[in-house]
Amino acid sequence: MNGLTITLLFLGFTVLGMPIAYGLGLSSVVYLLFTDIPLTVLAHRLPNALNSFPLVAVPVFIFAGSLMNTSGITDRLFNTARLMVGRKKGGLAHVNILASLIFSGISGAALADIGGLGKIEIKAMRDQGYDTADAAAITAASATIGPIFPPSIPLIIFATVAEVSGIKLLIAGVVPALIITALLMVVVTILSHVKNYPKDDLVTPRREALKQTLNALPALFAPVILAGGLLSGWFSPTEVASVTVAYSLILGIFIYRELTFRDFIEMALETIRSTAQILIVVACASVFAWILTVEQVPASLAKVLLGISDNPIVLLLLINVLLLFIGMIMDTIAAILVVTPIIYPALMAVGVDPIHMGIVVVFNLMIGLLTPPVGMSLYMVSVVSGQPIERIIRKMIPYFFPLLAALLIVTLFPAISTALPNKIFP
Repeated sequence: MNGLTITLLFLGFTVLGMPIAYGLGLSSVVYLLFTDIPLTVLAHRLPNALNSFPLVAVPVFIFAGSLMNTSGITDRLFNTARLMVGRKKGGLAHVNILASLIFSGISGAALADIGGLGKIEIKAMRDQGYDTADAAAITAASATIGPIFPPSIPLIIFATVAEVSGIKLLIAGVVPALIITALLMVVVTILSHVKNYPKDDLVTPRREALKQTLNALPALFAPVILAGGLLSGWFSPTEVASVTVAYSLILGIFIYRELTFRDFIEMALETIRSTAQILIVVACASVFAWILTVEQVPASLAKVLLGISDNPIVLLLLINVLLLFIGMIMDTIAAILVVTPIIYPALMAVGVDPIHMGIVVVFNLMIGLLTPPVGMSLYMVSVVSGQPIERIIRKMIPYFFPLLAALLIVTLFPAISTALPNKIFP
């Protein structure tokens, strides 16, 4: 059994609907049985894959996002964004995007964005006459900002696999995230006139607006503190996650007083369930990636790609096509864990900066969250909005253009990703 066979076996399991972790694990077991490698290799490699300090940030960020959804932070972030841009034509659509940027500075995950802000955003837009599927599409599209802007769970996973600086990689996402935000708002401006989106009809007196802004300041300081900690080098990615949890607890218990002990326990249990789902994929994918390395799949792919071109831009564009396809059929975390060791040697051989590579890889896979059949953002926003996925996909089409344009810009101009981290950490 060779690398191609094991890869096809895994893809076959995926097409049949087998959970990603089981597909990776079963493919690995079949390989070990056919090659007479002792199954004790699994007992050694599965736990070792999780013995990583940077991975501690993953469950802690999940916990932080859950706490913020129940402590009043997300409501205040949304209301603040509404005060800032709500009175424009299509105001709540702009609010949706701006709130995602603000919230992404705390949560680090697209699904946390949809789960935390989605219900609030979609309800507010529906109440003002927006088509519910339109509101759901905007919510799903804007949620791609979360895993690009720091902190980011997928970027932490990539940094762990590629063995690059987690802090530099997180900071590298700042400018690309702002580009995504700007292009999405341009498209929303156009659609606002084409579809005659309404202005926000909420009229807030100046004194009340000031009161709401002051009330939201502690929540708004959260991304400032966290981003500042990363930029200054005070916090590692794992420490940032812990600070996020501590700050969320302070706000929820002492400032806003909306977080109860029962909420705390429920969020802790939910974090355990979510973490287990992610880490079992990490463990099984590490064994699968080791098998691919043993079978020299990365080296073989590197030869193929270098045979096509030794131009880094050309190879990155080819990788973009590959990753967009992979993002359609594979979970984000699993894709990062499996694909990164395969494409890394070829891109490094032509001089691609690993920080730039990380942003390109994660950005591609975030677009994959919006594409069937494994588009988790689609399923999440479908549940939140009550709209069928097919209808949301049709409404999503205009938003693929700014996302793909931003991806192309980030791919063609590496300095967009690398300039800021290199300046801060030369």
